[in-house]
Amino acid sequence: MSIREQLIEGLNIDLANEYQAIITYITYGATVTGIYREEMKEFFMREVPDELRHAEFLANKIAALGGTPVTTPTAVPPAANLKEMLQNVLRAEEDTIARYKQRREQAEQLGDYGLVNDLEEIISDETKHKEAIEMILRGL
Repeated sequence: MSIREQLIEGLNIDLANEYQAIITYITYGATVTGIYREEMKEFFMREVPDELRHAEFLANKIAALGGTPVTTPTAVPPAANLKEMLQNVLRAEEDTIARYKQRREQAEQLGDYGLVNDLEEIISDETKHKEAIEMILRGL
């Protein structure tokens, strides 16, 4: 498999996970309960536009590279309470950052430095999300 094919395959995995993130945040925002429900609902819903922007970027890049964007998200992990929701989201952010670092290396190998730069921005976004979640979890 060529580096381009590997990159397209990896970007499709990333896209499926961005779809999952959108659904996760909407689902968790709708179902969160407890004394901080309104604040946490707002927190989850604020993340949706970033994840949607990432998904749109990935779909466009996959198509530009000659691939076909996936249309199926990865499964949303169930959560019985706020702590589980946040732990699930934290794991997803950590996994996402690791995948995007790998994708950045593939983009460098392909010589697509525009993609390298775009991935750096997404890694920065995801790192900010991760840090916000870590801070909330420390207070629970």
